[in-house]
Amino acid sequence: MAVASKKIPAPDLVAVRRALLSVSDKTGLAEFAAALSASRVELVSTGGTAKAIEQAGIPVRDVAELTGFPEIMDGRMKTLHPSVHGALLGIRDDPEHAEAMLRHGIEPIDLVVVNLYPFDEVRQSGGDYASIVENIDIGGPAMVRASAKNHAYVAVVTDPQDYASVLNALELNSGSLSLEFRQKLAAKAFARTAAYDAAISDWFAQALEVEHPAWRAFGGRLESVMRYGENPHQQAGFYVTGEKRPGVATARQLQGKQLSYNNINDTDAAFELVGEFDPQRTAAVAIIKHANPCGVAEGATLKEAYLKALACDPVSAFGGIVAVNRPLDANAAEEIVKTFTEVIIAPEASEEAQAIVAAKKNLRLLVTGGLPDPRAAGTGVKSVAGGLLVQGRDASVVDDLDLKVVTKRAPTDGEMADLKFAFRVAKHVKSNAIVYAKDQATVGIGAGQMSRVDSARIAARKAVDAAEAAGHAEPLTKGSVVASDAFFPFADGLLSAVEAGASAVIQPGGSMRDDEVIAAADANGIAMVFTGVRHFRH
Repeated sequence: MAVASKKIPAPDLVAVRRALLSVSDKTGLAEFAAALSASRVELVSTGGTAKAIEQAGIPVRDVAELTGFPEIMDGRMKTLHPSVHGALLGIRDDPEHAEAMLRHGIEPIDLVVVNLYPFDEVRQSGGDYASIVENIDIGGPAMVRASAKNHAYVAVVTDPQDYASVLNALELNSGSLSLEFRQKLAAKAFARTAAYDAAISDWFAQALEVEHPAWRAFGGRLESVMRYGENPHQQAGFYVTGEKRPGVATARQLQGKQLSYNNINDTDAAFELVGEFDPQRTAAVAIIKHANPCGVAEGATLKEAYLKALACDPVSAFGGIVAVNRPLDANAAEEIVKTFTEVIIAPEASEEAQAIVAAKKNLRLLVTGGLPDPRAAGTGVKSVAGGLLVQGRDASVVDDLDLKVVTKRAPTDGEMADLKFAFRVAKHVKSNAIVYAKDQATVGIGAGQMSRVDSARIAARKAVDAAEAAGHAEPLTKGSVVASDAFFPFADGLLSAVEAGASAVIQPGGSMRDDEVIAAADANGIAMVFTGVRHFRH
């Protein structure tokens, strides 16, 4: 049942005479408290916050003086009291509320400064179950929500970055805060508690192995406002979730202009792909354009891998994203900057490489400190009209699969190495995906087509174009292997690959016509391997 409003108008300006401070993150606390105190604002505080304020030599009143009740239960009970929440929720222009506050000795609180227990930080650091539960804040969110609801009279601050704007607003309004300002603070406060509760509910679902909770919430913190989205007429913002997975969201940008919406999307795709390649085993480079790889290769060095990847489709590589699986070195950097590139993302970068990239002032260079684990569990979310599609991350890795040879001829050792490489790449190509590979390098990629045979033909056509650009007599698909992200529904896709010169095929299998496809492979002397795992990517 809805609660009826008494329709009491909110005042425009509310003088700040008393502030309650209770913060986990004490960044800027002493300076902010000192400025409030200098403006004759009475400070009320709790526990460690009160101690930090006292140590800074600033007068502060313990919240126990308001409640008449000591802090108990290891701090679990300190602000959950009518003297606090009545001070936050009371409608001061309502005679009944005002009389109740007077009768019970409840002193109004005009400003609440709260940030919450570091739940996400403890969770991400690998804390045990009990430690994580203990860092679920109760009193903090209760005060934040109470203050935000009653923003007609109370201002609530949840982010230390807002301290300066609060002090500035108080100075402009002679010690008061405007209704518009209080409304903006309240909106931010509700968003903060929503994201906080989303993180808690997500953790519980994971800890209890609940795959599909009845209610699902997702939260994030605004990292940057984009100039626009995929297109100039679309608005966009970048939010970070707190997941510690190495990638574009956790990277340090060493140089270059602000990342765009498309840059972030493509850079994420590039780094997730290159994370499939163990840097202890080989150097690897992925070149991405519009979230699809246009060249991927392994090599003894990053320079060698880059040149092999570039040779696959040098036209599409123009204006692309380059991801590497080892620290970027000077030799690789010198080659990469010869082609116009939007972003380079790497685990690290040497000083020499940074200096080379710095000559291209608009080229963004990101370092992540590590590679994403392709086997790690995770959650992906996609919006549809009126809903969200939620699924687990595709954590299948070809090295872990039980590969089954289904043709009369088995692949050679060299073919098998290329087949695994090609299937690794196909996992990151938009469906329908066809990937030709030779000597641990892509030589033709067909992506995002409605027909698998079209993807096979487009990939072969790109190989012809690349060969002509490089002055080769024939495309590198001659003697290559081919990977398909899903089964061939008919033999025509396979035959297109045979026509392009492929000698071996890797695919999931599982079609009603598998026997026909196998027979076509045998008839053409092709080796074929089934993985049993599909890699659709939409």
